[in-house]
Amino acid sequence: MDWETVIGIETHAQLSTVSKIFSGAATQFGAPPNVQACAVDIALPGVLPVLNKGAVERAIRFGLAVGGPEVISRRSVFARKNYFYPDLPKGYQISQFELPIVTGGAISILTQDGEKTVRLTRAHLEEDAGKSLHEDFHGMSGIDLNRAGTPLLEIVSEPDMRSAEEAVAYAKALHALVRWIGICDGNMQEGSFRCDANVSVRRPGAALGTRREIKNLNSFRFLQQAIEYEVRWQIETLQDGGSIQQATVLFDPDTGQTRMMRTKEDAHDYRYFPDPDLLPLVVSDETIEQIRCELPELPQAKRERYIRDHQLSAYDAGVLTSSREVADYYEDLVKALGGGHKLAASWITGEFFGALKRAGLEISQSPIGSRQLAGLLQQILDAVISGKTAKDVFDAMWNGEGEAAAIIEAKGLKQISDAGELERVIDGVLAANQKSVEEYRAGKEKAFNALVGQAMKATRGKGNPAQINEILKKKLAR
Repeated sequence: MDWETVIGIETHAQLSTVSKIFSGAATQFGAPPNVQACAVDIALPGVLPVLNKGAVERAIRFGLAVGGPEVISRRSVFARKNYFYPDLPKGYQISQFELPIVTGGAISILTQDGEKTVRLTRAHLEEDAGKSLHEDFHGMSGIDLNRAGTPLLEIVSEPDMRSAEEAVAYAKALHALVRWIGICDGNMQEGSFRCDANVSVRRPGAALGTRREIKNLNSFRFLQQAIEYEVRWQIETLQDGGSIQQATVLFDPDTGQTRMMRTKEDAHDYRYFPDPDLLPLVVSDETIEQIRCELPELPQAKRERYIRDHQLSAYDAGVLTSSREVADYYEDLVKALGGGHKLAASWITGEFFGALKRAGLEISQSPIGSRQLAGLLQQILDAVISGKTAKDVFDAMWNGEGEAAAIIEAKGLKQISDAGELERVIDGVLAANQKSVEEYRAGKEKAFNALVGQAMKATRGKGNPAQINEILKKKLAR
């Protein structure tokens, strides 16, 4: 409690357009170096940028998702951000500075202490730089300009996070949102979603400390490790009498440490000025309303609906809205079942997710579709099989043995629900377990569970558990 951590995050989300933000060149990942760099991207003399309408629409979609029409600027301006770097052909980056397309907004996250709101400062459109390649060359670097001009939405948070766990929760929530609304594929391995963490420490109640920016974190695990190391390093430095210098640092996953790349520039170092080749971006209310009507139901609204209408816990509702694919699977499942919300949620978050994790599969790769799983859960609701037997049937379905009903029939797994047959079994169990009967009547509840277990054993696990419990209680009450 002697120190407080303060974290703000800048995120670069690559927008899902098929062409670049100011040219018609492709944005496809994995192409050979420099085959997707046109005259505009490599800054040949006389070329002019032309703004990509699709990138603007995606930025508006994001603004609507985090704050509504009021956070979207009806007039925004592109600026030149000047700095020299080998993979920046023009010697400047086209970005937005004083007048971004989105100002404000918020993201809700779940923490150990409950729900928390992280405020957003802004989200602005810009172009990506190229890429310097060092590892494939000896004594020199290669330059790949395929990424130059790729459309980005830079999303800047306020310094509202107080731990690495909160920072990761924010990054995951933002990652899920941009994928949910279809503006970014979120592929962190391909660089489509990259986080820069601004980290500082201070004594509680003191002014903000000097921050260091950890650049280009492309996994949630690295984000957490980098922040945790940086916080420890800053605290130890200050406690040893040292001072923190504002800087840009890189995280090395192999050592688990951050190292300085350069002293940190401030905004004035970039000599921003409006780009004379681009007119101000003007967005009409009609355009915003049209895009708003096309938005899907957002995660927060869907979570609240699941809790209110489906009677799900906040945890289950959060898990089921962790991605649009999961929410769609759940909704298709309950639609096919005609209800059974809690049973559906329990199976998705339990057996289904467990199987996906063991197999290393995404939900889109599941061998069991929502309608197939509905067929299995219907067998439980109809008391054809027990929940325990259903897990065995699920495993068989996962291994490609067919639909639930066919597996149950072929393996003779239907549970015994005939009252007369169950009574005969239970009479035999009671006669053979008089000690447990006496213990139960003497007040030992565990004895009842032992009798239930014996009845299930006698039916080879096929007895209807609810009926067995009911019949046992009636006979023991005599």
